[in-house]
Amino acid sequence: MANNVVLQNIKMLGSTSADIVIKNRRIVDIASPGTAIGERIIDYQNKVYASSGWIDMHVHAFPEFDPYGDDIDEIGFKTGVTTIVDAGSTGADRIHDLVENSRNSKTNVFAFLNISRIGLKRVDELSDLSLLNKEEVKRAVRENRDFIVGLKARISNSVVGANDIEPLKMARAFSRETGLPLMVHIGSGPPDINDVLDLLEKNDVITHFLNGKANNLFDNQGKPLPKFLKAMERGIHLDVGHGNASFSFKTAEQAKKYGIHFNTISTDIYRKNRLHGPVYNMANVLNKFLCLGYSLKEVISAVTADAAAWLNKPELGRIAKGDIANLTLFSVEDETIDLIDSDGEKRKADQRIEVKGVVVNGEYNEC
Repeated sequence: MANNVVLQNIKMLGSTSADIVIKNRRIVDIASPGTAIGERIIDYQNKVYASSGWIDMHVHAFPEFDPYGDDIDEIGFKTGVTTIVDAGSTGADRIHDLVENSRNSKTNVFAFLNISRIGLKRVDELSDLSLLNKEEVKRAVRENRDFIVGLKARISNSVVGANDIEPLKMARAFSRETGLPLMVHIGSGPPDINDVLDLLEKNDVITHFLNGKANNLFDNQGKPLPKFLKAMERGIHLDVGHGNASFSFKTAEQAKKYGIHFNTISTDIYRKNRLHGPVYNMANVLNKFLCLGYSLKEVISAVTADAAAWLNKPELGRIAKGDIANLTLFSVEDETIDLIDSDGEKRKADQRIEVKGVVVNGEYNEC
């Protein structure tokens, strides 16, 4: 790659076009369109947007585990995402392997540590409480403080088995011991969703918050549960986590009707739903929120500035001189497309986001 690259005539969200100059991995200038010079000039002719690099807050990036696993770069920069957050694929037993994999990948990686030491080696990892070891959690966090951003607890019946809410109570205790927030997967009960909500605190993440299952965050009339509203007042973070079975157009429409806004949009991507849907990639998930009537600015903010703010890494959510260059380049095409949610429900959209390229830690890559 040339030492000096100019992304010329790039559209900036909420403002005019610009030239972005990258040298020695950093953004060294944001110039008037068509004015910057460099060793390599890529002219996007005011047809392509640049945002800070997309951040996916919920992926499964440990390829050894099946079914919930995939290669880091296949679900990262190759799909337009410059930073991924693995959502509890590994626990204390294998977190070091995930760290090592990340060092051999282009995509930036962080992780939620699964509270079960085995992680997703099996998919009922919270059905055996002996696998929830406080000292092992603390050790893993201590050794990987720059990598682990929180603790992951999958609190649905198929995962916890007969243990009901007890794994989440243990997760809460682990959270207090480590000073890390929780990401809590919600799904079919028991445990009852109200019991889950009672244990959530400020900065905890509810992922799959728009799922269409019976045990979700809305009542039979589509109204948000009172305890859900109280948890929002406490400052919980609402993450989409689309996945195979956890995003419903109908639930998303209910949330929008009552003014309940996502904090971050994430994919819950892994090999199966990347190759066969209904996820495919981040752009496809973002298209669903454009279809629901959210603005391009709202949708892109949810995978840039808003995700970076939760991670407490503001530099990942902005385009600023002096920062390491992490950018996603995309167009918005006027095209009628079919979209499908996790329940098989379909919608037609008249716009489509298409990724054109990424800059990951200063390196330009076409997509």
